[in-house]
Amino acid sequence: MSLSMQKARDWTGIRGFPNATQNKLHELLEKLKYDKVNTLTILVMGKGGVGKSSTVNSLLGERVTYVSAFQSEGLRPMIFPRVLAGFTLNVIDTPGLVEGGYVNEQSLDTIKRFLLDKTIDVLLYVDRFDSYRVDNLDRQIIKAITDTFGKKIWKRSVIGLTHAQLSPPDGLSYDDFLARRSETLMKVIRSGATIKNREIQDYDIPIALIENSGRCTTNDDLEKVLPNGICWIPNMMKTITEVISNGSKAIYVDQKLIDGPDPNLRGKIFIPYILAFQYFFVVKYIKGSIMGDIKKEKKPLWQLRDGF
Repeated sequence: MSLSMQKARDWTGIRGFPNATQNKLHELLEKLKYDKVNTLTILVMGKGGVGKSSTVNSLLGERVTYVSAFQSEGLRPMIFPRVLAGFTLNVIDTPGLVEGGYVNEQSLDTIKRFLLDKTIDVLLYVDRFDSYRVDNLDRQIIKAITDTFGKKIWKRSVIGLTHAQLSPPDGLSYDDFLARRSETLMKVIRSGATIKNREIQDYDIPIALIENSGRCTTNDDLEKVLPNGICWIPNMMKTITEVISNGSKAIYVDQKLIDGPDPNLRGKIFIPYILAFQYFFVVKYIKGSIMGDIKKEKKPLWQLRDGF
């Protein structure tokens, strides 16, 4: 069987979490089931090297993908289905979206075709918390995702920021640094996804912090805790469940979405209006001018002589 299409199996990795984390995750899954949501598919995307695969491992509590600083990312998406008490969790890891300083359109096309006949419940867009700036490449990535899946994908999104166990620079508090990093990233997303000012409230994309390394501190219950006191794994899942319940629709990937808009159909809706405009404002004007010229034209003497 291809590594990209694994068979669903029991979610045994959840047992490796501390009891407090397990209890929180069970509560969240029970809430989803109460709301008649029995399947959750999370699509993880972002640039290479930001911690996508490590985040997949952390969320599942299993080492399902091999992560190494000296090994390039996989070239194909992989789905990891897990079943727990009648609930199915699908986490999809994807290759990086940048190659040679440009958006890798081939990777996007591969991801899109891999998702045929699948439903994206949540897009987890991963970036690094310890990046201090964004640039035009970030905007191009957001635009490429928007062009691929449609603008509404951002209504079903969570921004995950990895390497969250850090000491902010320049004497900033942790919360201040988070606010600044979040705002700069959100500006790029709004620009790349063409989210207008009047739409900002409809595209209120939540941000969740992530720390995949073993240096993450723990609380008395042995849960991984960030400098702001948040237990990040249950908080991440809580944020994801809230996105599912925000009233927006999941993204179903069908053949039409994969093929994209037909260039031959572009503008066809305007053809009747163009023809009507041409008839009333061009053709009728020309016809009227011709008829007026005919009426004004002097008849030759031979027509007057013969009674014409």
